[in-house]
Amino acid sequence: MEFNSFGRDMNKSLYLSTLKPVLNKKALFADYTSDYVDPPEPNPYSSVTLRFRTYKSNVDHVFLICNGQRYLCEKFETAGTFDYYRYTLQLDNEPIRYYFEIVGGNQICRYDVRGAVGRVEEAYYFVIRPGFKTPEWAKGAVMYQIYTDRFFNGDPSNDVLTHEYNYIGEHCVRVDDWYKYPNVMGVREFYGGDLQGVMDKLDYLADLGIDVIYFNPLFVSPSNHKYDIQDYDNIDPHIGRILKDEGNLLDEWDHDNKNAGRYITRVTDRVNLEASDELFAKLVAECHRRNIRVILDGVFNHCGSFNKWLDRERIYENAPGYEKGAYIDGNSPYRSFFRFNNEYAWPYNDSYDGWWGHNTLPKLNYEGSRQLYDYILYIGRKWVSPPYNADGWRLDVAADLGHSPEFNHQFWKDFRNAVKHANPSAIILAEHYGDPSEWLKGDEWDSVMNYDAFMEPVTWFLTGMQKHSDDFRQDMLGNADAFFDMMKYNGARMYGPSQDVAMNELSNHDHSRFLTRTNRVVGRVADKGPEAANTGINKAVMREAVLIQMTWTGAPTIYYGDEAGLCGFTDPDNRRTYPWGREDKELIEFHRIMIRLRRENRELRRGSIRRVYKDYNVIAYGRFTRKEQCMIVVNNNDHEKDIEMKISYELGIARDAKLRKLMYTYDGGYDTDPAEYILDGARLKLHMAATSAILLKVVYDEK
Repeated sequence: MEFNSFGRDMNKSLYLSTLKPVLNKKALFADYTSDYVDPPEPNPYSSVTLRFRTYKSNVDHVFLICNGQRYLCEKFETAGTFDYYRYTLQLDNEPIRYYFEIVGGNQICRYDVRGAVGRVEEAYYFVIRPGFKTPEWAKGAVMYQIYTDRFFNGDPSNDVLTHEYNYIGEHCVRVDDWYKYPNVMGVREFYGGDLQGVMDKLDYLADLGIDVIYFNPLFVSPSNHKYDIQDYDNIDPHIGRILKDEGNLLDEWDHDNKNAGRYITRVTDRVNLEASDELFAKLVAECHRRNIRVILDGVFNHCGSFNKWLDRERIYENAPGYEKGAYIDGNSPYRSFFRFNNEYAWPYNDSYDGWWGHNTLPKLNYEGSRQLYDYILYIGRKWVSPPYNADGWRLDVAADLGHSPEFNHQFWKDFRNAVKHANPSAIILAEHYGDPSEWLKGDEWDSVMNYDAFMEPVTWFLTGMQKHSDDFRQDMLGNADAFFDMMKYNGARMYGPSQDVAMNELSNHDHSRFLTRTNRVVGRVADKGPEAANTGINKAVMREAVLIQMTWTGAPTIYYGDEAGLCGFTDPDNRRTYPWGREDKELIEFHRIMIRLRRENRELRRGSIRRVYKDYNVIAYGRFTRKEQCMIVVNNNDHEKDIEMKISYELGIARDAKLRKLMYTYDGGYDTDPAEYILDGARLKLHMAATSAILLKVVYDEK
């Protein structure tokens, strides 16, 4: 009996001595950053080294599963508490799709873009597309969106005049009170913001720390939003220069724009157009001198009824130097640019297709006109080339262009080739809702305005509000699982190069201001009135959002005035003027500090990102490289909270590391006073105030 017991004990000891420890899934890691993909944007027919991290002496094998093939990875380094594995692949010109399989004893785990999983799904495979590169300058850059008419009036002589022309049934109006709220039908109101105004405020923008200006459309257009382009070839003199200013205004009773002599001179005379183009070139040069890039808005799906190719408003009918528009004459050289439904209605044929049925937004007919197709490609090249030298395009409703998906994709392939050939460092960003992956294969768009993997998750988590302020959902407020799931699910639809340059916005010209969403008031200016957008706002929640924005992967994009405390329901109320002289200077300074911290800490711009902790109304994540780590914790509760979490495995830091506070924002303000936190057995303990967020940096003692 005793001998048998001894033998069993010996066998048990021998068995246990050969077992690996329990697989440490928290230590497993790989992503698209340069620490794990080298080079991160490989060329076709080159090689790429894929790396994987495990806990030290914790696994037997790491396999790379790529395009259905299985490769054994080599353990090439042990550093601190981690082992690192790698495999080098020879690429051709086709994309590779891969995940990792980790074997430890009798345990098997897979790893895709979601992290460690029991079963992989193809939708979450890592994907590398050889040759897909996005501009280095845009990776992690801080962008600033300017709606020009509402930013600053630097040249009153070019202001749109009351009764200058008729737009959608009424005369346009010059607004004399800069601080007046926009009207509900405010598209024909003009406050006078212009390119000279932007020029005058470049020092402010440079001091704020931005890297890029994204302009809403600047080309000749009758609306203040300018998404109904009248002339793609020229900057609008109303935001540029008016040197020749002749002709009459419309009489009160006259709604016929063929009689709008002052307007016709202003927007058709070559002196004004050339002077405006020159001013834009000068502005870009001044931006570049300050290391600020410039992105233009490209509205190529549709134009406007004022457009010179159509000329429904008869602006160009008798203007010297212009061909007859397609509305005017069936023999117009632009006849094929539009799809007409009545071949017998000329002259003045109004049977053309409008985008979503709007006759003020004629749909461009690319399939019917190679001339139009080639001309828009020329426009794409023109503005990113000398003497203008813009740094790229944001594409309006880009998925709608054309009449079929196949045509749409072919056009954007050709557009990308044209733009990148003219300016290889230009960026192409698209407005898009939903899955963008079909356009992000390296031969069309570079990335998107990141609604699904940034604006919406942040808005739902911090405010419980829909991005138009059209709905409040208690189940989404503070829902950390939903926040991380949306970020992961929608982020997986963008590949590494696209994630790095995605426009991460809190607000823009199409949605309510984020600061207004913090009041949780459901409605729009038409039913609530503009003052309701200012009532009950919570700047502490706004600061939480900005801290997330400036520490998340991608390109944080500030909508002009957000940094100054501007409020507003969805458009047109979100298009209020920048509150010069009435700024929230504390909020501006908060933005300035957060932008500086992002610039000074590379891991916040180009590092990996990983969830560390979640609870109701609490999220924590890390940004890290092999050498530097930051930790971000957000307590969105309206009460204080003690938070304790284990973080060393996820971020690769020592169990007794020190973390220095870089920023702490809370319901009473914010501070950057020096403070240090020491991990206790890899555990971080924090006492967080109500509505607070903290940014911590791991610091190492010098030896």
